Amino acid sequence: MKFDAVLPPMHLKNVPEVARAAEEMGFDALWTTETQHDGFLPHPLIAEHTSKMKMGTAIAISFARSPGDMAYTAWDLAAQSEGRFILGLGTQVKGHITKRFGMPWPDSVVGKLREQIGAIRALWQTWQTGEKLDFRGEYYKLRLMTPFFNPGKIDYPDIPIYIAGVNTGLARLAGEVCDGFHAHPFNSPRYLREVLIPAIEEGAAKTGRSRADVAVSLTAFIATSPEEANQARMQISFYASTPSYKRVMNHHGWGEAAEKLRNHAAKGEWAEMPMLITDEMLEEFVTYADSPAGLPAALKERYGGLVDRVTVYTPFIPGEKDEFWREMVRGV
Repeated sequence: MKFDAVLPPMHLKNVPEVARAAEEMGFDALWTTETQHDGFLPHPLIAEHTSKMKMGTAIAISFARSPGDMAYTAWDLAAQSEGRFILGLGTQVKGHITKRFGMPWPDSVVGKLREQIGAIRALWQTWQTGEKLDFRGEYYKLRLMTPFFNPGKIDYPDIPIYIAGVNTGLARLAGEVCDGFHAHPFNSPRYLREVLIPAIEEGAAKTGRSRADVAVSLTAFIATSPEEANQARMQISFYASTPSYKRVMNHHGWGEAAEKLRNHAAKGEWAEMPMLITDEMLEEFVTYADSPAGLPAALKERYGGLVDRVTVYTPFIPGEKDEFWREMVRGV
């Protein structure tokens, strides 16, 4: 099981320091999110200031971008990082795509993401081999690539594509056509084992692949104190209020609580929401240990055999909790 880190939201000028420290600490990869800042922009700096550690987006919002935009960016990052870049894509939810990015929401989420992946790979294939570009789908039709706009072949053209998801449709798609799957932090070992992993296996079987062909990456909630547990409770209450994530709550028999959380969120009643997350729920969603030293063993016991890469929800900040991170890297 690989142990990765998350780049905290920050201005680009601070990225080199964090990247160097993450590689020195021994993390296997450094992932960027796309919340307050662009998910791609830190990666040229990460690539420049590291030499061995992998890097990737977890995630870049694909429905806010065109396949061509993502293909060019990933191609350049793969070349600069000498093959260390992983393109991680996520769809986001309808409200954010239409109201925050001003982009249309598709009739089929899985269908559009499938086409985006196919179109990206079609562009990469054209650039690497010189083959004519001819991608035709419901959402995208790509037929134009003149020499002036062709970046040409690179030494590291096999760029892994991960996609993120909570429900089975995207998990099946990952098994079918992707190199990896970013399991959402709002997850549980039971949901992974009983819902997501079988869906990945089902998708993989459709194209003659197996579960081993799809790396499952998870960001885990952790807690070693009541304060950390309460922080996790607040974040979980936010995720559990999202309608498209309700299936996770339903699987555990907590659909009624999810509806109450949704109603509170719609009214902006954020302070009331954590009180609906019971200790039983926390035990499903959070990895507990009596001390930080016990977390590596707890993570391996909880997720061993289920995931291939694990990140903890706590962002890595150099100079803060360095001994904690050293123990985690050594232990995992």
